[in-house]
Amino acid sequence: MCILPVCVTDDPDTARGRAGKVLEIYGILPSYRAMLDREGADGPADVAIIGDEDTVAGQITALADCGVTDFVAAEVASGEEARRTRDLLKRLIAG
Repeated sequence: MCILPVCVTDDPDTARGRAGKVLEIYGILPSYRAMLDREGADGPADVAIIGDEDTVAGQITALADCGVTDFVAAEVASGEEARRTRDLLKRLIAG
């Protein structure tokens, strides 16, 4: 199973900063820190899937192409970004 933060947005820098703050604790918990270190990530925001619909869909599809069979999107969006994120995830599920 793969669980990653996801946000569909036109402002990826702001969304990545927000994800870094919201998920900050995961950067210091030993088990999560070990996974982040293996991936060469400074923190949780570095592994977040953030961008417009095409970017996010492409990254999620790439996970499936790499063998991920169970993906959970940990939404790090609010307002209009949350709606866009959920709409995209629904479309991906529908196939």
